[in-house]
Amino acid sequence: MHLHPYLASMDTRLVTVLFARADSVYKRLPGTDVFDQARDALTFSGCGSVIAHPPCRGWGRLSHFAKVAPGELDLGLFAVDVVRRCGGVLEHPHASKLWKAAGLPLPGSRDKWGGWTLPVYQGHFGHRAPKATWLYVVGVEPIDVPSMPFDLVLPEGRVALMNVREREATPEPFARFLIDIARRVQVRDAA
Repeated sequence: MHLHPYLASMDTRLVTVLFARADSVYKRLPGTDVFDQARDALTFSGCGSVIAHPPCRGWGRLSHFAKVAPGELDLGLFAVDVVRRCGGVLEHPHASKLWKAAGLPLPGSRDKWGGWTLPVYQGHFGHRAPKATWLYVVGVEPIDVPSMPFDLVLPEGRVALMNVREREATPEPFARFLIDIARRVQVRDAA
C-alpha cells in the first residue's frame, strides 16, 4: 500500500484540542492548546476553534463490554456543545451512539448549527487498522475541507487486537488534517 501523507499548508491560528491523551501527538505540533486528562477539558471556557476527541468506549458498537466511568458519557455531550458553540471538529468511531444521543446529523445531512458528518478512514492517514471514523464538523463547508489521502487498499489490522495506546493514538497526518479543518472555521457569532 502506498500512503500519501497529509501535508497541509498550516496557518498560525491557535486550535484547542480537547480530551487528548497525555502522550498526544498534538503536544508536538505547533499552534495547538492541548487539554489532556490532567488539564481537564471541562475547564475550557474559550471559543476558538476546537478539535474534540471525547472518550468513545461508552458510545461505540462494543459499548456493552466497556467499563465506563461515572460521568464519562457526559464528556461526549460536552464536546458536542463546545464544537457547536465554537466551531471545529469532533472525532468519534463510525456509527457512534453519540450521534443519536446528541442529535448529530448522519452523513449527507445537516443540523440546525450547520454541522455535518464526514466519514473517513484513519487507515488512509497512517493508522495500522482501517479505523472507520466519523467527524462532526461545524463552521467549515464541505467544499472547504482540505484534500484527503485515499488508497483503494486499507490496512488489514484490527483495532480490537491492538493495545489501548495504539487504538487511541491519533496518527500525525490525521492530527494535521484535523488541525487544518479547525483552522478553516469561519468566525462564529458568539450570540
